[in-house]
Amino acid sequence: MKIESAINIDDVAKLARSYLPKIAYDFIDGGVDGEDGLIRNRDAFERYRLVPRYLVDVEKRHQRTTLFGHDYSSPFGICPMGIAGFFRPGADLMLARAAAAFDLPYIMSSASCDSIEAAATAGPKTTWFQIYGTRSPHITAGLVQRARALDVKVLILTVDTPVMGKRERNIRNGFRRPMKMTPRVILQGLSRPAWTYRYLTGGGIPMMENWRPYAGKGADANAVADLYGSETPAPAQTWDVLRAVRKAWPGPLAVKGILHPDDARICMELGADGLLVSNHGGRQLDSAPAPLDVLPLIADAVGHKLEILIDSGFRRGADVAKALCLGAKAAFFGRPAMFGVAAAGEAGARKVLDIYRQELNLAMGQMGWADVGCAGPEAIVDLSDPKLFRERPRSGAPIRLERAEG
Repeated sequence: MKIESAINIDDVAKLARSYLPKIAYDFIDGGVDGEDGLIRNRDAFERYRLVPRYLVDVEKRHQRTTLFGHDYSSPFGICPMGIAGFFRPGADLMLARAAAAFDLPYIMSSASCDSIEAAATAGPKTTWFQIYGTRSPHITAGLVQRARALDVKVLILTVDTPVMGKRERNIRNGFRRPMKMTPRVILQGLSRPAWTYRYLTGGGIPMMENWRPYAGKGADANAVADLYGSETPAPAQTWDVLRAVRKAWPGPLAVKGILHPDDARICMELGADGLLVSNHGGRQLDSAPAPLDVLPLIADAVGHKLEILIDSGFRRGADVAKALCLGAKAAFFGRPAMFGVAAAGEAGARKVLDIYRQELNLAMGQMGWADVGCAGPEAIVDLSDPKLFRERPRSGAPIRLERAEG
């Protein structure tokens, strides 16, 4: 199957699996510990059902949405994903260009292989930038200043990695620093010759360009990766890192990794403009709740004072619709975009974005929505509570249907 024939995200994932060696595919697809969090992220969507309204004129529909004062063509975008260049050289810029072509936000990871300067050139109106608090505050400050100089539209501070989760697939596959060419890895490479050829002719381990300036003159890719590994995670960081970033960054600032309503309130008090509700795609704390499950609680905690975004587990356009009903302004996804770019480069990334857009468009037509502003709590049912909520529910809370007696 070619990328043009893919009709859903599962098809794209299969194409990526056929191209990537197991060590690379598992890095994208895997979670932590027993990977219960990955299952929980998907199961959360099954708790809810969309409730359509018919005999509504939906001949003309649009998905345009405003995030942090900027207009985008749809209420979804691409999550930050580290070392994308390992899966396909130039992947970060392919994602940036695809997002720009679709007029959608692309959040570049500070752990990317291409630089934020190159991404901002590829997508000047749609590229956002994600950073971590580091052990050396001057590196965090340097990343902020570079984003500021480029007029990046939104800065994302990720806070859910005080320590690194136990990513068991990576451990079993030998995906760790320093990378060793074991017989198993060599055999995997031989089974995927196209990927292996690109990897070897591209010089092997890709450079993490955003970190090169802090590694010293002449540092090679291994030295830069070692620096990144020594600076992140930073387990001693506190809310002071958010205070420092807020002071240095004048533009829209969102905090990624929030799952507790009290943390959402603290972010608001410290001057954040938005939240990205996330459990890191099930890659940090395996027992953490699914972001969709806590989304209504966080929406209630901050009301309309912050822009609420969400990621983790989104595989269908209808999933995006559910998140909008529960209080999010937009949904983000990482693995599907990475599968697309790994399988077919920029064409694969565009295909993924097109699948989400078309699926959301169909869901809107079925729901009776002329635009995404029609999404709301009255359009979604929480199957875990069958009692009828006869009055209009509070912001972000789903309606509940009463069991018929007899």
